[in-house]
Amino acid sequence: MKNNNRNQKHKSTGRGEAAKKAGANFVVQGSILAAAGILVRLIGLFYRIPLMGIIDDRGNGYYTSAYSIYSILLIISSYSLPTAVSKMVSARIARGQYRSSLRILKAALVYALIAGGLAAAVMWFGADLFAGAMQMPYSSYALRTLAPTIWIMAFLGVLRGYFQGTGTMVPTAVSQIIEQIINAAVSIGAAWILFQEGVKANLVRGETEYSYAFGAAGGTIGTGAGALAALAFCVFLMLNYRKTLRRQCRKDQTGVEEGYGRLSAILTMTILPIILSSTVYNISTVLDNFFFGQGMAALGQTDVIATQWGIFGKYHTLFMIPVAIANALSSSLIPSLSRAVASRDKGQVLDKTATAIRFSMMIAIPATVGLTVLSAPINNLLFPSKSGDLLIQITMAGASAVAFYSLSTVSNAILQGINHMKTPLKNAAISLVIHVAVLLVMLYVLKWGIYAVIFSNIIFAVLMCILNGRSISRYLDYRQEYRKTFVLPILSSLLMGAAAFGVSALFGRILPEGRLWLGVEVFAAVAVAVVVYAAGLLRLGAVDEVELYGMPAGRRLVRLARMLHLLP
Repeated sequence: MKNNNRNQKHKSTGRGEAAKKAGANFVVQGSILAAAGILVRLIGLFYRIPLMGIIDDRGNGYYTSAYSIYSILLIISSYSLPTAVSKMVSARIARGQYRSSLRILKAALVYALIAGGLAAAVMWFGADLFAGAMQMPYSSYALRTLAPTIWIMAFLGVLRGYFQGTGTMVPTAVSQIIEQIINAAVSIGAAWILFQEGVKANLVRGETEYSYAFGAAGGTIGTGAGALAALAFCVFLMLNYRKTLRRQCRKDQTGVEEGYGRLSAILTMTILPIILSSTVYNISTVLDNFFFGQGMAALGQTDVIATQWGIFGKYHTLFMIPVAIANALSSSLIPSLSRAVASRDKGQVLDKTATAIRFSMMIAIPATVGLTVLSAPINNLLFPSKSGDLLIQITMAGASAVAFYSLSTVSNAILQGINHMKTPLKNAAISLVIHVAVLLVMLYVLKWGIYAVIFSNIIFAVLMCILNGRSISRYLDYRQEYRKTFVLPILSSLLMGAAAFGVSALFGRILPEGRLWLGVEVFAAVAVAVVVYAAGLLRLGAVDEVELYGMPAGRRLVRLARMLHLLP
């Protein structure tokens, strides 16, 4: 990225400024993917509102339960493919080995064919077993409709990973948006149609659950339709990219052309640690679902399992919007770190590590405060229902998970990017054991119900942050900077939270009741929060002028900050 050299001359020189400029590209690429991730999450949030209106909290419980199983099988079969492929491709492109990078693509597609097909079969034929273990037998319908999607996502993951390995996040970003738009349209339509069919089935069979179960299955049909549309888009891009691939292969003067057997072995060895660490890291949701169902049944509260898990699903939908930024930054960070490691540039590795942690915290910390102080108006606006009070309370109780999950996600990516693939697995395993122990105590002894899931998840994320932080410090001789990364964003967020709460309270008093006016209240509070937080960061010195230049639209941001006298 070109910066305004004239404006930078009076700033700090040497390795500090050079390192910031070196890290700018990966931040920009991460920002592209983060912007797409936020848009995707917002589309997902807004289509879930009518979807949940159709299938109710019980249907959402079946939907969320099915998704937790789907997510684990997706991780085992294909979730790790974008990371592994991008890591391998980026390392070879850094050395000019274009023929080998193309062979990685072909080997990965074969892996997707086998692994994706096996995972889809397991989900289809094991649907009843999984649903019974969760104490939600009617979720089997949603599980089966999700099975083909796993196979589609395997191929999609390979293509996205290849493009990420070449240094561009645009294909992934655009395909994610296409995927979610199609998902939203099909999910709502299919859920409505199948819910009506479920009502008829209830009448015929003398039951009450088929409408919720069929509606949840309709919602999951959209997931497959969206994935298929995204795959078609990526295939189209790859077909158009063939000439560039051939030209790059002709320019390859390295003489290195790794065999498919060797590349497949390396791919497998790269994928396995990521699969294991990602599975351990994400299986907590499945275990939470299992133990929550078993625990509530043991306490004689079987009738509330699906409803409360559906409410938890609403909280999780909100929680994942800011965490999506950390996920996007991680997708950009891993190939970027792999190139720096391949080039043996320790300065860039340290700079990218520091930049990724700071950037994620600058988003996650205010999101945590915002969800806490605006929990009531946001949830009442998005998810109006009889269970609104419980949703508001668990959102406030679980808001801090945003910051801890964001930091643990980025720290996982750092360790994977510097080739310490087993370390996140070990750290996740330790955290998971403690997480389960705490969850069981809170469920069976303290009888905290859904709050046990909320608090045990926070403990899991905190442990991951601590263990990953220690590992990064040991492997990179990295010393975490606290003032600009944590202290100043926290101070700015507290000012922001006070301002947002004040605006929300004021508008809540002067505006009439109604969902439209509630939307005005939320919009005004969020708008004020963004302005106050940005001003706080700049006035307190959490972000300097050079760093502003390194951000997307950096020159405009600097001009605006100067005009408003926000730069110290």
